[in-house]
Amino acid sequence: MVLNKSFLFGFLTLCFWNLQSQTVNWISLDEAFEAQKKVPKEIIVDVYTNWCGPCKLLDKKTFGNPDVANFINEHFYAVKFNAEGSEKVNFQGNTFENPGYDATKKGRNATHEFTRFLGVSGYPTILFFDDTGQYLTPLVGYQKPQQLELYLKLFYDELYKSLTTQEDFNAFSKSFVPQFKS
Repeated sequence: MVLNKSFLFGFLTLCFWNLQSQTVNWISLDEAFEAQKKVPKEIIVDVYTNWCGPCKLLDKKTFGNPDVANFINEHFYAVKFNAEGSEKVNFQGNTFENPGYDATKKGRNATHEFTRFLGVSGYPTILFFDDTGQYLTPLVGYQKPQQLELYLKLFYDELYKSLTTQEDFNAFSKSFVPQFKS
């Protein structure tokens, strides 16, 4: 009986550890910018809204993918940001809020100032910041794991610095061989 309990405990521990390693470790924007000061890493921000169906799909299918989650956790600070939420954000010496936020609303809410500042116009949008906190670019719309992999590796490996034209990006994209499982 003791052997069976030990086996069961070990099996459950392994399953729990496996589940833990397949989830993105989300932090706030302010935490990400502070962490960058100690250990520089790129930042990836999932800009979502509570009512957005593709946002929920991105969260479940893409960020829930073990390859995506493990790569992000290892190489990025990951932020989940509600584009209509009430979180205060400090960025480049400015404080951004959502003065029109109404906690009693169930559906759509006012757009956050930070969302407008970065020009986010659709959801979901994934934002990329370099390892010094400089805003790089948005990626608008739902991305499958292998689609997102291209951008994760483009920014992590800093390959974007050598792609100066649309033709350069098209060539990179065409030759890219995804390794993440769908």
